[in-house]
Amino acid sequence: QLQLVESGGGLVQPGGSLRVSCEASGDTLSHYAIGWFRQAPGKEREGVFCISNAGTGTPYAASVKDRFTISRDNAKNMVYLQMNSLKPEDTAVYTCAATYLQGDICPQAKIYEYDYWGQGTQVTVSS
Repeated sequence: QLQLVESGGGLVQPGGSLRVSCEASGDTLSHYAIGWFRQAPGKEREGVFCISNAGTGTPYAASVKDRFTISRDNAKNMVYLQMNSLKPEDTAVYTCAATYLQGDICPQAKIYEYDYWGQGTQVTVSS
């Protein structure tokens, strides 16, 4: 059973940067595509970015594709979301999710596409 734990959230000023991490245990991360989702208060959860098992990143949200990058280190069972030029509207709980998917592809940015979820980490962008 794959387990995911996020870390790295916090308070950052607008224009700043933050890296959130997703650590996997219980299985080999290289078998999975990993997605990052976020949920702001009063809003639905939305997909942010995905990385395939082979390391190809796919932005789910147009608002982040020029500011966020995603990477993975399968040897360490880690996935990272680097967030730059942060805006107040990026404030949300960021959660990583995994789905067993081979072939260097990402699933659609739908909650039902992912089978394993972490608990989330809060990111607050405010001055």
